[in-house]
Amino acid sequence: MINFFSKNKFIFYLSNLILIFLYLFPGSVLGWFLYKDLSLQPQITPDFIVSTNHFYAFLIISIIGLLTFNLSNQFIYISFYLTFLSLALEIIHYFIPERSFEFSDLFGNLLGVFIVLVLFYFFKKNENSKT
Repeated sequence: MINFFSKNKFIFYLSNLILIFLYLFPGSVLGWFLYKDLSLQPQITPDFIVSTNHFYAFLIISIIGLLTFNLSNQFIYISFYLTFLSLALEIIHYFIPERSFEFSDLFGNLLGVFIVLVLFYFFKKNENSKT
């Protein structure tokens, strides 16, 4: 029970709630906060093949998730959760007004998750080979 309320898990759960709220809100909360316009989305860096905003968001949430649940048996579960979350949130954009499904956003989500999963997998493998 104490592990459930640990600081890292709280940060992961809170960051998930913030991500889901920002992702599913019809319009841009950050655009309203920064520009006083719900239709403007702040752009961190220019998009290339993937949406960089989505890439950064899922990169950060994946790092937090994998640092929080770093046990070997939890690695598989958090991997599936992060992949499912990245797919589900983008697919739900079909049904939200002022939002739209875009493949560049979906690929940004999945790339952010995939890069962190691969890095953590190799760090874990390297860590296990040393012991």
